[in-house]
Amino acid sequence: MPSIRTLKTFLAVTRHGSFSAAGKEIGLTAAAVGLQIRALEADLNQTLFDRSGRAVVLNTAGRRLIEPVNELVARYEALPALQDGEQLSGTVVMGTLVSALMGAFADGLWALMGRHPGLEVKLFAGLSADFALRVDRGELDAAVITQPPDRLPSNLVWTALYSEPLVLIVPRRPHFPLPADPQEILTRCPFLRFDRQAWTGHLVNQALEQCGATVREGMELNSVEAIVALVRQGFGVSIVPQLANVQWSRDRSLRIVPMPGVAVQRHVGLLERRQHSRKRFTDAIKAYFLTDARPARSR
Repeated sequence: MPSIRTLKTFLAVTRHGSFSAAGKEIGLTAAAVGLQIRALEADLNQTLFDRSGRAVVLNTAGRRLIEPVNELVARYEALPALQDGEQLSGTVVMGTLVSALMGAFADGLWALMGRHPGLEVKLFAGLSADFALRVDRGELDAAVITQPPDRLPSNLVWTALYSEPLVLIVPRRPHFPLPADPQEILTRCPFLRFDRQAWTGHLVNQALEQCGATVREGMELNSVEAIVALVRQGFGVSIVPQLANVQWSRDRSLRIVPMPGVAVQRHVGLLERRQHSRKRFTDAIKAYFLTDARPARSR
């Protein structure tokens, strides 16, 4: 029977797509990881990965194994909690938007980890659409993502945590003439657009539709942080979510310009499977935002 260590190695390979990268995470050489995976395949009498050069890709049998292996490892790691009453412990693997780590979600995560010192949370940064697929496949226990624009599969559930209004940000020292009127700003100034294929990009399109502006297209990026950095340097203007707990009103390099008639918000929430072994953790995150986080969100 495969050991828990071998099952953890399997999950690390599924996350990274290579024996070498998985080995760096868990402290093994690529050769040792390969030996464990071959032993697992021998125990199960089936091939789990398609191998091509240095890359390894899950096949159908391997994808079917992710969720049950996640459940087994999570149950094993939760055993110490049986001795700790209400304490959370073990490892949780989550995806999160980088912008969420800059704002309100970081507050909730650190508060929870402070209350539960036996808890380890592994975070992977990325985009909402990618995380939805990985949660569905069981590669992640949960993910903090933007509200999905389309209906979710029946085995997934998204719970709102907090909301961020979309705002127009402009540089204090632009490399171009900056009008005072927001409509003219959008029409005349270089516009740094969030990737229109991403879920946040859809919200930016809604905001532009509400204010009826045809923008002067500049760069298109898939990172709120990169856009904000470029606006600070005076390269353009943009419409982005006003990150919770980030004090842009005091920023010396950019400022927020009100957009009359625009009321679009980005809703950030927790995506999880309806049934999974880390529900005590995800329930604790949701409880934090229902109670402890209210004062933070009103600042």
